[in-house]
Amino acid sequence: MGVDLDDDPGRARLGVRDLRNHVAAALRRAESGERIVITVDGRPVAQLGPLRPDRGAPTLADLAATGLLEPPRVDRAAVVDADLVDPPVDVRVDRILDELRGR
Repeated sequence: MGVDLDDDPGRARLGVRDLRNHVAAALRRAESGERIVITVDGRPVAQLGPLRPDRGAPTLADLAATGLLEPPRVDRAAVVDADLVDPPVDVRVDRILDELRGR
């Protein structure tokens, strides 16, 4: 199967054409607990996975799999914490943000 790994480890992406050609294998993977994101022209449109009871609110991984949320491009461990300071009272927050963003 032509499967590309998604940003979320353990979750594969499968084009609709490959799904059509390998539906039995995809269903076996879903039955074994794997969740597969189905794409059309590279866009996530559906998710194939095991049946489970409704858990309530979706997780961030669920939202990312459906394309409603874009996962971070930067590893959180690589981000350096900035020194926190109290901004002056007479400076607007948008100007502070512009300065931090390099504008």
